[in-house]
Amino acid sequence: MTETILNERRDSINIIRMNRPEKKNALTQDMYSAMVKAFEDGEADDTIRVHVLLGGPGAFSAGNDIADFLKVATGDEGGLSRPVHQVLHALAGLKKPLITGVDGIAVGIGTTFNLHADLTFATPRTNFHTPFVDLALVPEAGSSLLVPNLVGHQKAFALLAAGIPIPAEDAERAGLIWKVVAEDALETEVFAAAEALAKKPPEALRMARELLKKTARPDVISRIEEEIHLFGERMKSSEAMAAFQAFMTRKK
Repeated sequence: MTETILNERRDSINIIRMNRPEKKNALTQDMYSAMVKAFEDGEADDTIRVHVLLGGPGAFSAGNDIADFLKVATGDEGGLSRPVHQVLHALAGLKKPLITGVDGIAVGIGTTFNLHADLTFATPRTNFHTPFVDLALVPEAGSSLLVPNLVGHQKAFALLAAGIPIPAEDAERAGLIWKVVAEDALETEVFAAAEALAKKPPEALRMARELLKKTARPDVISRIEEEIHLFGERMKSSEAMAAFQAFMTRKK
């Protein structure tokens, strides 16, 4: 397990924490691989009842590391890397509940991760931002299906195509997240919710959750695959290359 992804067990809770604060938890291929393993291990362990995904103070995740993106785009993968592919499928296929706690920066996949959560808690200073088109890319993680179904076309277009950030309070009102809580109460609220779920009859909870997700799940998987294909094509485009290089130049 890479030190940039911390995985621990607290009783029956599987805690996965992104831990790359110097890069605002921008995700690398190694981090995705570690997350996949943490989710798979938690799913396979009968003592685990709930997954919890966290970032750090002020930064849930800045999204994919652009330098890492550039390596993939100029390499031989031909598209989205295998670890990213795996983590998206792991999230969409979870059998146990997922709770996320978001504080501050939530960009790209740092936003779309939460679409697969059963309960997302966020702080008032959180903004959900998906600048895919600004990077000459397309939405991912099934977001092009999930977000319009949740909030309608115009709000979905604003978030996913226009790249307009959505503050946490607006995300709560729109039904994109469960609850806005104070910064100093975020993890308390997350773990209280996780502990409450962990005490419920696990098979009944599994069945209830499966019923809620049953209609959308096959469509979500197929949409993830369609997005991955298009995302991979876009990563090789001259538009995307120029956007990645411009981003890296600004960072320098």
